Amino acid sequence: MSAEPESQHAQTAFRRILKNAGWLLGGKGFGAVSSLIYLAILSRSLGVKDFGHFSLIFGTAQGLSALAGFQTWQIIVRYGAPHVARKDWDAFGRLSVFGGVVDALGAAAGCLVAYAVIFGLGYSLSLNPQYTFMAFAFICAMLWARVSAPYGVIRALDRFELTVIVGAITPAGRLIAAIAIWLTGPSVARFLFAWAAIEFVTAAVMWITAWRLRPDALRLSRVSEWRTTIRENDGILKFLGITYCNTSLWAALQQGPLLAVAYFFGTSAAGVYRIADQLAKGLGKLAMLLSDAVYPEVNRQRHQSSAAQFRNLIFRVNVIVIVIGIFVVGLAVALGSTILTLIAGEAYAGGGIILVPLVVAASLELASVSYESVLHAEGKPQWQLLVRLIAVVVMAGAVMTFARSGTVGVGWGVAVGQLAEYVGMSFVVWVVLRRIDRKVSSA
Repeated sequence: MSAEPESQHAQTAFRRILKNAGWLLGGKGFGAVSSLIYLAILSRSLGVKDFGHFSLIFGTAQGLSALAGFQTWQIIVRYGAPHVARKDWDAFGRLSVFGGVVDALGAAAGCLVAYAVIFGLGYSLSLNPQYTFMAFAFICAMLWARVSAPYGVIRALDRFELTVIVGAITPAGRLIAAIAIWLTGPSVARFLFAWAAIEFVTAAVMWITAWRLRPDALRLSRVSEWRTTIRENDGILKFLGITYCNTSLWAALQQGPLLAVAYFFGTSAAGVYRIADQLAKGLGKLAMLLSDAVYPEVNRQRHQSSAAQFRNLIFRVNVIVIVIGIFVVGLAVALGSTILTLIAGEAYAGGGIILVPLVVAASLELASVSYESVLHAEGKPQWQLLVRLIAVVVMAGAVMTFARSGTVGVGWGVAVGQLAEYVGMSFVVWVVLRRIDRKVSSA
């Protein structure tokens, strides 16, 4: 293959990534603006203490959703791509329904874990006893409303714009609900009920959208064909298990620090930390949506392009995200306290100093956005699991060590853990790309 066609091929793949990222960014841009508004309403109307309770309950729900959930969209994209290429809609349908069943089993198991956490550890986390049953009900609702399989169906069929349109229901619904609750009488219970109801609506619409794309493939009768799915998708259980462990460790990295703040410093401190964390996670969400846009294309190009094209694609993505990360870190250092005060009020101004290490951590997450896709495309997801396990251990040690400095110490502990993951992932991806080059050279 000549240099010119290789360059054109890489450009085409990169343009597809930009197109998918553009759709996702459009939706996330709307979501980001909406979330800033309803976050301001929540924090100002509930006050530091009650907002801390809301944050603790919602953060626990997010953590348990990730802990109990499987990234079934990834198995549908990874194993469904050949079925879609061959137009084998029976196999694709079996795979997609199998993903939905796995989502449901994860939700059921998650409810059992939620019971143990809320009724067993709620006191240790300074959760107000009057919120105990409410927290358990909310977490169970969020677990059942969390769906992954329909996203995989839509992405495997290259209809990213539909995930953006349907995904906009959540931020729009939360914004409308927040304004209505603010005007009629804010309370933790009302906000939690509204958030759960909106999640159920989004999940239902997402499944309906996926079904309308391939009604001939997505049929409930395929639930009983799970053995066939396992036989015709070699290695799917191993891949599912490794990605589950990866997601669980990611949940520990994302939500563990909030629980640590609640444990060490109480719910008011958790509320302030949550505001700073939410703003920093805006960059983390950018990393996730870019990863979602990159994932299908990297898996496709690993099998359709040369080693040079593949490496060039990864290099271009990394350059863009590193530049974005550096810019946002500078913004957080210069304007962190001002931004927090503007959004949440003077009571949360102290969170500005916490925002800096959290944005550093989010920037490191953004910088490694293409790594997961590379390792999965090369069939090495276990390497990511090993690196993430090390990162969780490093972060836990750093948080325990720095906690004596207060919530800002917890923030720097998170940054140290994320740095460990970035360095480790950079190394293993470098090894993988070197092996690809050696295979090509010896061929």
